[in-house]
Amino acid sequence: MKGTANTHTSASRPLYTADERRRRDASSWTLVQGILAPLQFLVFLVSLWLVIRFLLTGEGEFAATVSVVVKTFVLYTIMVTGSIWEKEVFGRYLFAPAFFWEDVVSMLVLALHTAYLYALFTGWLGVEGQMLLALAAYAAYVVNAAQFVLKLRAARLQSASSSEPATGMEVAQ
Repeated sequence: MKGTANTHTSASRPLYTADERRRRDASSWTLVQGILAPLQFLVFLVSLWLVIRFLLTGEGEFAATVSVVVKTFVLYTIMVTGSIWEKEVFGRYLFAPAFFWEDVVSMLVLALHTAYLYALFTGWLGVEGQMLLALAAYAAYVVNAAQFVLKLRAARLQSASSSEPATGMEVAQ
């Protein structure tokens, strides 16, 4: 963290300084994140259904596999663009104090999704094991998504209690 040993947003520090808020609102990456986040969630829901269907019935292995690969590439896309957004707003690509713990969990999510791709391309774990690994990646993703939703809510509450108008895109990852 810049100028302090604290690695998370404290209750006394606002989520965004005035300059960070200005940079967030001016960044085209804010809109990109605002589009990619719900898209990723939709891809996740479809893939989750396909993976569970495969695990329960043994049917749809190809569709489930393709859906996990698509989910992984959407995740990579949102992580790269989110890092660019974080650099524009906070001056660093990852682990800005305001999003430190979200970024930590994002690294776990990335690791699990990448492990799935490794398992898929090497045959490691077999198909059922790969699908269970995908479910573990999805569980981590749900935790991470919840972190960002809570951060969005906090930013909106902060904006509502301040004199500055809310923009509707308070958190962009």
